Amino acid sequence: MSKKYEGPSMMEELWEYVKMIVFVVVIVFIINNVLLINARIPSESMEKTIMTGDRVFGNRLAYMTKDPERFDIVIFKFPDDESQLFIKRVIGLPGETVTIKDGKVYINDSEEPLDDSFVAETPVGDFGPYKVPEGSYFMLGDNRNHSRDSRYWINSFVEKDKILGKAVLRYFPSPKLIK
Repeated sequence: MSKKYEGPSMMEELWEYVKMIVFVVVIVFIINNVLLINARIPSESMEKTIMTGDRVFGNRLAYMTKDPERFDIVIFKFPDDESQLFIKRVIGLPGETVTIKDGKVYINDSEEPLDDSFVAETPVGDFGPYKVPEGSYFMLGDNRNHSRDSRYWINSFVEKDKILGKAVLRYFPSPKLIK
């Protein structure tokens, strides 16, 4: 007489579920801590590029082999309170001098201001000059008249190792690449 096949035992089946759950948790941990950073936009400082309440993904690997470039939108630890994450646009690069006259940004006493076509409204005010230290960056929000950024911080510059990723995709409320 042959023995009838009964399938896996309850313990074997439970073990398979446990292995699957552990595998998923490990994959999510790796994605969230090595590849991507997930951020919610809490204020209007980056409007119209990124709106209040939007959810974005940042690429944590973007600056592993290269440095941030002017106009990159980055997610970083706020220099005055590293428990907070901020998202702003890179404006001043290491070694540069940033001056803002009548709301226009000038680099190294240039006669021509930077292109600010992404700025929501006409910026106002005079700020600087700010000499950006080596290994650090000067950040501004796109909604300049409503942005708490490098102009107002106690520690005006963001060190490269405090930049967590480059914002690449708004996934909520609707998907959109960030530029």
